[in-house]
Amino acid sequence: MSHSTLPLRKDRMANRILIITSDAADAESLKNVFGQAEDGAFDTEWVTCLSAGLERLRAGDIDAILVDLFLPDSQGMATFDQLLTVVPQTPILTLHKTDNMLAKETMQRGAQGHLLKDYFSNRLVPHSLRNIIQRKAVEESLFIERSRAEITLNSISDAVISTDMAGNVDYLNTAAEKMTGWLNGEARGNPIHDVMRIINGKTNNSVTNPVEFVLQQNKPMTLATDTILIRRDGSEVTIEDSAAPIHDSNGRIRGAVIVFHDVTPARAIVAKMAYLAQHDSLTNLPNRALLNDRIVQAIELAKRRGTYLALLFLDLDNFKHINDSLGHSTGDKLLQSIAQDLSACVRSSDTVSRLGGDEFVILLTQDKDAQDAAVTADKMLTVLAKPHTIAEHVLYITTSIGISVYPADSQDPKTLIKNADIAMYHAKERGRNNYQFFKNDMNLRAFERLAIETHLRHALMRQEFELYYQPKVNLDSGKITGAEALLRWKHPEWGLVLPDRFVQIAEDCGLIVPIGRWVLREACAQAKRWETAGLKLGSIAVNISALEFRFKDFVAGVQLILNETGFDPCHLQLEITESVLMRDVESSNLILQQLKNMGIKLAVDDFGTGYSSLSYLHQFSIDILKIDQSFVRDISCENGIIASAVIAMGASLKQLVIAEGVEKQDQLAFLKTQHCEEGQGYFFSRPIIAEQFAQLLATGHCGKQENQGSDDEYRCATIE
Repeated sequence: MSHSTLPLRKDRMANRILIITSDAADAESLKNVFGQAEDGAFDTEWVTCLSAGLERLRAGDIDAILVDLFLPDSQGMATFDQLLTVVPQTPILTLHKTDNMLAKETMQRGAQGHLLKDYFSNRLVPHSLRNIIQRKAVEESLFIERSRAEITLNSISDAVISTDMAGNVDYLNTAAEKMTGWLNGEARGNPIHDVMRIINGKTNNSVTNPVEFVLQQNKPMTLATDTILIRRDGSEVTIEDSAAPIHDSNGRIRGAVIVFHDVTPARAIVAKMAYLAQHDSLTNLPNRALLNDRIVQAIELAKRRGTYLALLFLDLDNFKHINDSLGHSTGDKLLQSIAQDLSACVRSSDTVSRLGGDEFVILLTQDKDAQDAAVTADKMLTVLAKPHTIAEHVLYITTSIGISVYPADSQDPKTLIKNADIAMYHAKERGRNNYQFFKNDMNLRAFERLAIETHLRHALMRQEFELYYQPKVNLDSGKITGAEALLRWKHPEWGLVLPDRFVQIAEDCGLIVPIGRWVLREACAQAKRWETAGLKLGSIAVNISALEFRFKDFVAGVQLILNETGFDPCHLQLEITESVLMRDVESSNLILQQLKNMGIKLAVDDFGTGYSSLSYLHQFSIDILKIDQSFVRDISCENGIIASAVIAMGASLKQLVIAEGVEKQDQLAFLKTQHCEEGQGYFFSRPIIAEQFAQLLATGHCGKQENQGSDDEYRCATIE
């Protein structure tokens, strides 16, 4: 049975009371007193049994319960326990005829109060109940705020610990539990210096917790830099942040809170960034920035001690060829191997650095004599010359070393490095795989080299290059069988510049590839023009540099030029030195086979100066061997053994043999007796421009075949 003074509604201002009693008189008395409350009437509902009351309570919207524990369907404490289970947060007041033990027991179990029957009609009852409802609402609000704050604190990554005025811990959030190793319940009541033990990271001495200063001085404090937290298990973690006082509504200090976080990962990142900023990522050697810093320090120390220091500038010889043929991964592993070898050659006080690419700089300190650097340089040359096994490859590498010395060559880091660099280029010019000390006159050559490189970068665009052509001649008939295209640079200020002054520089600065493509295109185009004009030319030969040969698009580039010019590939000869071919036999063979499939003739240039073998020559399917001019010169010194051997080798392999650098009659005579088929050199003609060569082609011959007189009579009628 249910009775209500007002209909149930959601949007109300009055408090709603549920009265549960089977005594109708008691219910009426209570409804009257709550309906006449001075501070506003209550909405009351009445049910006569527990089951009806529980059903109503499950619907919600009840602010307080007045219950008689003895109901038709429930008796005593069981009535109270069932109500408390269903609505634990709703205030419950029990109704009693007398002040008995049961009333006290319900208070102990969670009731907000009890009301004796004699006071049911007392006007103070509504006022007291309203206070109870409001207090419960405040408690609930505080509970929600506390839960929200705790959830928030446990959601952040920063550790939070609060203490009372005695410095004893009263709260840890989840992050603080993880960082300290203390659980919240275990830490409560323990001094902050036990739960959060900190030391100075530099001295390892214990330090006073900032919370203690905050409690004493009532102002925020920050953690000192390099503060380390000693966890409960003894492990360490670097932390930083601050502590602050906790005030009540009157501004009085009631405790303190400290907020901190682990900066170990951040410090590690900062340290790593600092390391990477000063070290080469591939070899872990110091980079240019750290090298400069160490040179400055070494110079200051050398000034005080009156000692020397030396810089060794190393550049690996032909490293780019390894990179191009075997790939950057193999090149990187070789650089790492070289870095280890160089580091093993010096003392702990010295510095081995990598500037980038294949350039290394070594700073030698504490030298008593400048020549001490030569000892180290010799050691490095020996060590690097040993084979390096990278994956399945056995690689050989040499280096050119330039040496500058403090104080003789300079007293500032930048100039010392520059002078060592200049000396290194001098070592390369002296044949590589050696070291050279810096000398002042090297500066002039360095400036010349820089000027050539600068002008080279504009030469192609300004069309300053020109091809000269040197005829190849059948030694028996004197007929022109072909021509070799030779590059010349017509500089507007310097005049005609020969290749030996600029080709090596073009290779070093990477310009040789576009220059080489221009040479090939121009040679094919010119040969096609002669063919169109009716001038018969057996073949046109073009030299291919190592960088061109290893360039990834080399074969495709050759095919493109042939397509563009319309030149028949059967009349094109590509000349490649044997040392280039032997750097990577497998790769060379693949490239040569592709060229061969196009119909191009392949020649080994400067044969005899490298280290190829008969088996490789046969494997490469070479068409032509060109005897190096040094062996041709030896003929005049009655030493034609090597020339004879090459001619015989060519015959056995069914390869055409061409002698380079034929300059004298006795050389020609010897070559003819050995049955060398073709030759070229100043004896026949110097390299000449295309217009002059066209006039030679018109005759088809170089010189006379019978009754030769002087050397000049056999030569081509070169038009000067």
